Amino acid sequence: MPIFNDIFSFINSKRLSQLERMRREPEAMQEEQFRYLIGKAAGTVIGKNYDFAGIRSVAAFKERVPVRDYDAMMPDIIRMRQGEKNILWPGDIKWYAKSSGTTSSRSKFIPISKEALNDCHYQGGKDSLVIYNQLRPDNQLMGGKTLTLGGSHQINNFSDHSLYGDLSAILIENLPFWTSFVRTPEREIALIDEWEKKMKLITETTIKENVTAMAGVPSWFLVLLKNVLQHTGKQNLLEVWPNLELFIHGGVSFTPYREQYRELIPSDQMAYLETYNASEGFFAVQDDLKDPGMLLMLDYGVFFEFMPLSELGETHPHTLQLNEVEKNKDYALIISTNGGLWRYMIGDTVRFTSLRPYKIIISGRTKHYINAFGEELMIENAEKGLQKACEATGARIKEYTAAPIYMGAEAKGSHQWLIEFERAPDDNNKFMQELDATLREVNSDYDAKRYKDITLEPPHLEVARPGLFFVWLKQKNKLGGQNKVPRLANTREYIEQLLELNRVK
Repeated sequence: MPIFNDIFSFINSKRLSQLERMRREPEAMQEEQFRYLIGKAAGTVIGKNYDFAGIRSVAAFKERVPVRDYDAMMPDIIRMRQGEKNILWPGDIKWYAKSSGTTSSRSKFIPISKEALNDCHYQGGKDSLVIYNQLRPDNQLMGGKTLTLGGSHQINNFSDHSLYGDLSAILIENLPFWTSFVRTPEREIALIDEWEKKMKLITETTIKENVTAMAGVPSWFLVLLKNVLQHTGKQNLLEVWPNLELFIHGGVSFTPYREQYRELIPSDQMAYLETYNASEGFFAVQDDLKDPGMLLMLDYGVFFEFMPLSELGETHPHTLQLNEVEKNKDYALIISTNGGLWRYMIGDTVRFTSLRPYKIIISGRTKHYINAFGEELMIENAEKGLQKACEATGARIKEYTAAPIYMGAEAKGSHQWLIEFERAPDDNNKFMQELDATLREVNSDYDAKRYKDITLEPPHLEVARPGLFFVWLKQKNKLGGQNKVPRLANTREYIEQLLELNRVK
């Protein structure tokens, strides 16, 4: 398909120039987005409340507008969902992305304006393909279809004024008709509410297609892909889709799943492109297949701020702009967007791996970590430790979560790891020793608390029965790509529920 790729590159030559400017002039590009956002929203309720029209600098914006989470924004979002206009963004907003993030009992409803849909979410998808085409000009993507797997909710009427659903469902619902020629499954199947029924129909229909790419969340895609192999009786996916060459993934860390995908798709030519796409916006995309850092996308109608973790919980937290951040430090991500989110703390932490251009990795969650004893254990630490433990013992992990075991009158504190293995380790003790040793190596705070077992005893392993996390999510009606298992928790809320379920035979 070289001729089609050349045409695609020609059509997107202007965009390639803009991406190059993003690398050369990032601060200028962010300044433009800032001016656009406050100018566009000056006549809204929030714009008038904080006098956006009178703001002349980012410093003034920070001084006037507080950093907020979803709870603080919820009253305004409820008004918008009931049909009020010009609250957080000009006009009315029809669509709301239902997001529970990591299985919280109360759902969030993130406003998706027309500008957010087209200039952010869809642009991110387009740029992912533009970047991949530039990285691999001889690709064969256009000769087949992209298999997409979204969440399990249909679009639902909330009121006469608004609709809600998983972000993936909203994106699929609003795609132009011609995309049906380049993606699979068809819209009616993709929007089916019942997860098991959808899996069956996707399997039966897509095995007949020439699938050249996949896009979705790695953990949920594994369920589908194994179902495809079971249904077809094939040994690997290349026997089903011989031209498969790209997986655009995001939502959860790919590290625990990488080896499984290599076995499912045994090809050195298979490419894995990570994106950072949340209900709140599309923020970054990997632009070098050998570099895990993702290029921060700076012209999607999103203005970024970065909060040092030491500022979490402060009434007036200090945040940084791009020219103030440092490499290899964790920051809570703060966004102002063309969907009406203003200085919104999304809950993710990011770390810069490059400052020219600006590239990030997702290092964890502001609420999903373990710091019961001052150990500050982040998700990235956990992923590295588990990877080393798997390599040392031949194990393969399907799902996991961890939580603190609190100190008692006669007991010191420790961590409890509940792990569902795809393949069990050859030695459970060795697995945990390797995990512990790696955590001590990559996290000095954890190492200090583990010193001579003074504060923390060695971590404990609890092996989950097969399918435990799937059953748990199903009980909560949270099957599908938009829902994630909480990897680390600073309380025992999630792990106690899972342990109780694990005892049920």
